Order: sequence, then C-alpha cells, then structure tokens
Amino acid sequence: MAWTTGIFYKKKFKKNAFLHTLTALFPIILPIQSYLIMRRILLFLFLSIFGWNTLFCQKTTDEDALYIRKIYDKALTESVGYNWLEFLCTRVGARLAGSPQAAAAVEYTRQMLDTMQLDSVWLQPCMVPHWVRGEKEQVRIISSRKLGDVDLKALALGNSIGTGKDGIVAEVIEVKSLDEVEKLGREALAGKIVFYNRAFDQTQINTFNAYGGAVDQRGVGPSRASKQGAIGVIVRSMSSRLDDVPHTGGTNYEEGVTPIPAVAISTNDAELLSKLLKEESVRVYIRTTCERYPNKLSYNVIGEIRGSEKPDEIIVVGGHLDSWDVGQGAHDDGAGSVQSMDVLQVLKRLNYKPKRTIRCVLFMNEENGLAGGRAYAAEALRKKEKHLAAIESDRGGFTPRGFTCEGDASIFEKRFKKVVQWSDLIESYGLSFKTGGSGADIGPLKAQKAFLFGFEPDSQRYFDYHHTTIDTFDAINKRELDLGTAAMTTLVFLLDKYGLE
Repeated sequence: MAWTTGIFYKKKFKKNAFLHTLTALFPIILPIQSYLIMRRILLFLFLSIFGWNTLFCQKTTDEDALYIRKIYDKALTESVGYNWLEFLCTRVGARLAGSPQAAAAVEYTRQMLDTMQLDSVWLQPCMVPHWVRGEKEQVRIISSRKLGDVDLKALALGNSIGTGKDGIVAEVIEVKSLDEVEKLGREALAGKIVFYNRAFDQTQINTFNAYGGAVDQRGVGPSRASKQGAIGVIVRSMSSRLDDVPHTGGTNYEEGVTPIPAVAISTNDAELLSKLLKEESVRVYIRTTCERYPNKLSYNVIGEIRGSEKPDEIIVVGGHLDSWDVGQGAHDDGAGSVQSMDVLQVLKRLNYKPKRTIRCVLFMNEENGLAGGRAYAAEALRKKEKHLAAIESDRGGFTPRGFTCEGDASIFEKRFKKVVQWSDLIESYGLSFKTGGSGADIGPLKAQKAFLFGFEPDSQRYFDYHHTTIDTFDAINKRELDLGTAAMTTLVFLLDKYGLE
C-alpha cells in the first residue's frame, strides 16, 4: 500500500512540474485570472491525454490492496480449516476411495459446508475403484552371502495385484529406466523381479520436476516389466531424501498386460539393495495380499456462493478429499480440501457478495483413478456450464509461493497477460504467477476453455510425506495452512472482480 501510494505522489509531482514549465511565461503577459484559466485548460488536456487512466488505476489498485489485506487478516485470525483438518486426519483417518473412511469424509465435509449458509451444497455421484491393501507387506532379501536375510521396508503400490499367500521368490535385476527394461528383454528378465532404482534429480529446484522425472517407474514400470516376462517389481520410493519411509502410489496396468505384484521400498533400502547387487546375485521374497473389488459409488462434495451479476460464470476452488490408505492424508490432500472450504468461509465472514458464482469442489478418487474430476467435467459439459477459472490445491500445506497457470492454447495468452497484471498486488505476500501445470482433478476442464491455476506452496519438503505413513496432522503448520487459504481467497477475489476478458 505504502509503495503504490508513493508512486502516485511521485507521478503527481512530475505532472505539476510539467504544468509549471508549460505555463511559466504566461504570468508575464497575462492577467492573473487568465493565467488560472489557462492552467486549468492545460491540466485538463494533460489528464485527458495521460492522466485519467493512471489516476483511476491507482485508486483501483489501492482499494484492491486494502481488501486483500482484509482477506489476509481474516484468514490468519478466523480461519477454521486447521480444525476441519484435525477432524479429517485424526477422527476419519486415511480416506482411500471406496473405503468406509472415504464415505465418512464425504458426509463430514458436506455437513461442514452446510453450516456455512452457502446458497447450495450437494453431492455429485461418481463410481470409484475399490482396492484393498490387505495384510502387512513382506519384502525380504534372502540368504545373502554378505548380509543373510534382511527385511526391507515396503508398501504395495496402489492398484497392484497381490502375490498370494505363499508369496514369490526370484532373482532381482536392477534397472534405471523403462528403456533399459526394453533393451534387456525377455531373455534377461523372464522369471525375475525387476528393481527400478532411478533416484530424484537433486539438481531440480522444484521437487515436482524431480518427481515428474522419476514417477514413470511407478506408474507404468510394472506393466513394462511384465511384457518382458518379469514376475514382480520393486520400485525405489518417490522421495527426494534418504530415509526409512516407503512411499505408496498408483500403478496402472496397460491393456493386454498380465498384472504382476509391485511394491515400493524406502530410499535407504533401495541404496542397500543396489549396493548389494554390485557385489553378488540377490534373491528377494515378496508377499502381498492386495485385492481389487468391484467399483463402488462415491461422491464429490460441492458447495457454492451464487454470483449476483454473472451467476453463470463459475470460479472453482478445490482439492481432492481422498487419500492413500496409509498415514492420514494431511498434506495430500486434506490441506487442499480444507483450504478450499475455508476460501468460502473467509468470504462469508467478510460479507463479500461475489459477482460470479464461487464454487468449492472436493474431488473423490484423485489418487487411484481420477473418477471425481472426470465426473465433474462431464456433468459441467452436460449442463453447458461456463467455468471462467478453476484453482486446485494439491501440493501440500506449506508456505505459499504463488500459482502456476495453464489453459487451452486458444485462450491462454490473452488470459495469462490479464492475470500477471495483478502481480504487484500479490508480490508483497511472497506470491507470483507463472506458467505450468495446474491439478489433476481440474485438468479435464481445460478442454472446456476454463483457465486453470495450480496453487503452489514451497515444494522442498512435500515428497518427504507424499503417500506415506508419516503424512499425518502433526506435519501441518497452522500458519502455513492459513496463508495458503489467504492466497487462494485473494486470487478468487481478483478473478471475481475483474474476470479474464
């Protein structure tokens, strides 16, 4: 505020100097009255050419800065997302789609939205996968010449089939890429367990880039190994640090491929196994009892404040309500869900009357299927809804850094230029706009010409917790969570006030 006001007075001083220069000679040859009239005429001409727009924009910027300050004050002192998150994590717990806990989370968040006196709250049905982990996984190096038997810390990958009660035993072959599996072929891999051991690229400043460079091993690695006759897969956990915490996460069997069991082991155990393989042939025993059951009915949870001037233009803010079945799903994505709910709560407490419809969507089944995001987009298309923008929070509850933006090529450049004009208003809060991905759940809205935002917190610690047993409520910092709510509310306010045209 002080900075923008300073700019205003600086510009005003320059205008006065300009006017004095133009009129300096007039008092010598004109009466005082004529001088004053001429000065007014010159001032009018100057403002007509240069000034009215500058003065108007400055006033608007100052008003916006003051209101954004109110948003932050309200979010940092009266937000309730942290309390909602505590209930989700400690009372409901892990919320894998199709589980009783996921159903409990749907009902709890519906009730919380219903207490906010929104214009509408409803459940949107979607059919979701129903996968159950089963008994605790056993992954063991057996009869090593150097180490003997060694238990490895492991979690089955989501959607994986089980080994059966007897488990499997085979020699382990280490690879670093999908291409290496292809090159080794059936002759080297048939009857073996493939060990994918490509670590995160530590030179990446944004750890999501490192994740993107490694996650194909987990996503399609088991399918590619199966095509070459492998009977099982071990994957290095998707994490940027060395520790003893295994990370689960989804795998997707490609069409026509025989599913094989797949597990992830901790990064420390991946280092141990890799070192041992350089010294001797290693055999590993794997036992998992995962099962896939028929799909189940679940729901997206939706609440909205109806717009007063352009109710048919919708601004979505959301996160995914489901989590993996280990830990409590605090950062992934309980934080994003309660932040999205809290955006509406903060606006209500400010007595804000939006021009456009502001809608909170808690998506179901992001982790192992994206059924909720697809169902939402399909219903929006069927109802011919117009989504101006959608914001997703699914990168943890850490300190906010800004927003990444994406959209259909036909609308992206124009709308991104509009958005970056707001940069001065958010920079003092440590935020910025940049190009990049948005979120998996809102991704299907891209084809419907919605402009998409990914809320971006600091990424350095996210993959310490992602898909693990330690993603629990005590890993959340309340102030960081509330700052995220304030940042998202600020963007919603600007989108609602100015649109994107």
